Amino acid sequence: MFPLPSLEELQSYFTNTRWGPVVFVLGYALLTLSPVPKNVLSIGAGAVFGFAVGIGVVIAAALLGSTAAFWIGRWLGREAVEKFTGVKVQKLDELLRRRGLAAVVGVRLVPVLPFTAINYLAGLTSVAWWPYFFGTAIGILPGTVSFVTLGAFGMQLGWQVQAAAAALGLLTLAGLITAVRRRRKETRNV
Repeated sequence: MFPLPSLEELQSYFTNTRWGPVVFVLGYALLTLSPVPKNVLSIGAGAVFGFAVGIGVVIAAALLGSTAAFWIGRWLGREAVEKFTGVKVQKLDELLRRRGLAAVVGVRLVPVLPFTAINYLAGLTSVAWWPYFFGTAIGILPGTVSFVTLGAFGMQLGWQVQAAAAALGLLTLAGLITAVRRRRKETRNV
């Protein structure tokens, strides 16, 4: 329905202008506030900016957007965010209160967990902003590198793409195993 620019046109716009990366970061950060799939944006950053710059752009944008959502969550309050995300905060609050930075890193490592919902919900929990910020920065790094790699090297299907796909698979598998173990532990304790 809408004419889309070619990859070359996007690369030219974002890399040949001084404000291109800033526009991309701000656009990505704004989209982080909505349930738009961030993985697609990260792959796009790799395709447009290449591997190294793409990683920097995505990390900056994701941290900016996640920080904004965290503070919006704190400002709006629990009822409004639970209604927007459809997720109850109580379990996440308990986890973040007990484990703080490690818990934020853990939920960020799993690339299939909803990034936007975690951002807003974390603002409603007892986790302090610094552990949230640093946990997010550390936790999104492996997935970001993997998705940007897919964008930067995806057309070549070399070892980089295979390594990125393997890393995403391992992160997802680790998240699933952790979730299954936790549920089994919870059912045993009931």
